[in-house]
Amino acid sequence: MAPSAMSRSNDWTKSLSDAQPVPYWLDDPGRPRPQPALTGPETCDLLVVGGGYSGLWTALIAKERDPGRDVVLLEGREVGWAASGRNGGFCAASLTHGLSNGLTRWPGEIHKLEELGARNLDAIEEAVVRHGLDCDFERSGEIDVATEEYQARELKEWHEEIGVKGLADGVEYLDAEAVREQVDSPTFRAGLWDRRGVAMVNPAKLAWGLKRACLDLGVRVYEHTPALTLRPYGAGMAVRTPYGGVRARGVALGTNVFPNLVKRVRPYTVPVYDYALMTEPLTAGQLASVGWKNRQGLGDSANQFHYFRLSADNRVLWGGYDAVYPYGGRVRAEYDDRPETYAKLAGHFFTCFPQLEGVRFTHAWGGAIDTCSRFSAFFGTAHQGKVAYAAGYTGLGVGATRFGAEVMLDLLAGERTERTELEMVRRKPLPFPPEPFAWTGIALTKWSLARADAHGGRRNLWLRTMDRLGLGFDS
Repeated sequence: MAPSAMSRSNDWTKSLSDAQPVPYWLDDPGRPRPQPALTGPETCDLLVVGGGYSGLWTALIAKERDPGRDVVLLEGREVGWAASGRNGGFCAASLTHGLSNGLTRWPGEIHKLEELGARNLDAIEEAVVRHGLDCDFERSGEIDVATEEYQARELKEWHEEIGVKGLADGVEYLDAEAVREQVDSPTFRAGLWDRRGVAMVNPAKLAWGLKRACLDLGVRVYEHTPALTLRPYGAGMAVRTPYGGVRARGVALGTNVFPNLVKRVRPYTVPVYDYALMTEPLTAGQLASVGWKNRQGLGDSANQFHYFRLSADNRVLWGGYDAVYPYGGRVRAEYDDRPETYAKLAGHFFTCFPQLEGVRFTHAWGGAIDTCSRFSAFFGTAHQGKVAYAAGYTGLGVGATRFGAEVMLDLLAGERTERTELEMVRRKPLPFPPEPFAWTGIALTKWSLARADAHGGRRNLWLRTMDRLGLGFDS
């Protein structure tokens, strides 16, 4: 490394000297106190396991559909402590981890999937208003930016393709000048602005607000109460917890990255660790140097991509790029902190925004995302339809989990709906192979994606083979 580059690297590292290794969103003095743990036996109509978005939306919608339904929610630690409180706060309409992924996998259903996704995001916005969820909800949209000329060409061609297919409503192509009028970075070559399909939220406040709304509707929420076992009991199901247990007519599992109580579901997901930084609040001058008047979320177009956005107090969240799979697929707290990734992200941040030189980071954190082989949620039932599950959101679950909650409730009710009739709902992805094959395949894919980014987007034989098998990932 040249001396000048080494000097810049040292400067980037200094920007991290005060960063706390905790998620910014959860580091909030207004964080609500947890509900007491379950001690003793409980009975209910519906038991929801998991206090992230998936479980919270399921409990809330269950009560909205039938106010007389008796609903209990169990959370192993505290509501929103994991992926739901640590993410970037991009609440997207897409149910398929982006239009490209959805169009590749379900071309015959894509218009219905896009319609359902738009309705789902509208329903989230309506719930924010109806329940008074104080979560900094902003329907600002998102810009996918190109940082290489080949990416700019691909964005333009993609915009033309989705226009022909009638899927470009509300999506605007921006050339280099136009995208830099929105957010100014010397690295930006073009952009696609989805004006209505993404909202920005404070993810922890959304989870806490959903918890309060559930409690207001009569859901009994028990925190610090892990669900240990699941088994049939009479006409229903029984779940054992450390100090008690619950008997329920039906169970909805929203545990996502954590081991599913239905063991045959476990091979369908693996944990991938994602990392993010949060800056101190930008001054008025710093914000003016960047622009960003419309406060969109942004993501770049590389395989190893970054996502970035403004918080309500004008901090910049900068995350992504490294996606780390631990051998054996274990979820462990020590993987949440990765200084080598933080240093890499800081360097990338100042390359994107050199005008923000001197800005410091206040928080640096990571956490596990549940990934499946089709990169978007899958669904199913067990125990003769008395248990439903949804998992595999692959980092785009802030919005899609509400749709997943409706699917789980439809499945538990045994109803045929426009949701349960979808091929996306009826079919599952391919499971991951056992170790060492899972680690080897994921490592080879990551290496190949990095090479594609370094060679004009050209996908090697491994990636082309994965594409043919329906396992390709280019989001």
